[in-house]
Amino acid sequence: MTSIIMEKLPDPTYIKTAEQLSALVLKLDQQPIIGVDTESNSLFAYRERVCLIQFSFPGEDFLVDPLEIEDLSPLNKIFSNPEIIKIFHAAEYDILTMRRDFSFAFSNIFDTMLAARIVGRKKVGYGSLVLEEFGIAIEKKFQRADWGKRPISKDMQSYARLDTHYLLELRKKLLDQLINKDRLPIADEDFLRLCNLNGSAPEPIGVNIWRINGVKDLNPEECAVLQRLAEYRQNKAEQLDRPLFKVIGDKTLLAIAGSFPNRKEDLSMIQGMTPKLMRWHAKGLFNAFRTGLEDPPLYPPRRPRMSEDQADRYEILRNWRKNRAKKIDVESDVILPKNIMLEISLNPPNNMEELQELMQELPWRFEQYSGEIFKKLST
Repeated sequence: MTSIIMEKLPDPTYIKTAEQLSALVLKLDQQPIIGVDTESNSLFAYRERVCLIQFSFPGEDFLVDPLEIEDLSPLNKIFSNPEIIKIFHAAEYDILTMRRDFSFAFSNIFDTMLAARIVGRKKVGYGSLVLEEFGIAIEKKFQRADWGKRPISKDMQSYARLDTHYLLELRKKLLDQLINKDRLPIADEDFLRLCNLNGSAPEPIGVNIWRINGVKDLNPEECAVLQRLAEYRQNKAEQLDRPLFKVIGDKTLLAIAGSFPNRKEDLSMIQGMTPKLMRWHAKGLFNAFRTGLEDPPLYPPRRPRMSEDQADRYEILRNWRKNRAKKIDVESDVILPKNIMLEISLNPPNNMEELQELMQELPWRFEQYSGEIFKKLST
């Protein structure tokens, strides 16, 4: 039974001026390893932004305020420095949002969540790992807090620093486990892929109604109405700087699209249309509804489908990957990431050179598994 310990730590150092940032960069530049995390305001703004960047190294924790400091470019030398190990937990989101907001480049990353998955841990959340490894419980009460609000309370500052405070010691534990299980080469490949991410940070869904859960239950005429309703909601969300769901929920939009109100007052009978929503949005929603009725029917975009041969190859590789993963007790994508498996299925290699090209991001996995993969595809 793990004993739960609540540590008493000194306050983190709050960085909110260019001068303080310059001093911090000098300190960070002298460290071989640092812990990093970010906090954003996705639950409170139409278009989220990074509102806090946390750093830790032995003996000190820092909180950098991007809302107070106009120019964060000095930090780029830290994130892009291959001599400094940057430890994140679930780094993908942090990297994408910082690249979006600050144009940072990244090198030499260690991701504790990926490392935990690669060694076969079943609970890979940061709180779970810290509890299991150190017996320290981290409260989650500020997990959904508004990090764009100022000033940030002392309690929230203390909470934010904990997300990086234990990363260095956690890396030591996981690094030992990776080495003991001979899985460090897998981790190194995945860490490098993180540095070279080609994706983009999440943006508001906006008027892409095909991403709304439940749209498939509407007919094409109702989809045309939903499109107009979604456009109205997006405009209001942008004006108010609120997330879409805090303006009008998806279920309410779907219910309106599937009904036929004759007057705006009829909207009050629809599930989710509270008196507050009626006061603020009844007129706009009704007008959008009427406009949508006059639009041509809207059909879902046609997605390219796999051919029968491609689907067969995908299934062959999926089953091979699943069986391989069972042997070392990890999730299947640790053996072969889904996007690479899909690419091989769609573009089958004729020889090892072509397979190597498809797996160029995964040189260690190519060396280990290329023979098995090529043999499976050839049978």
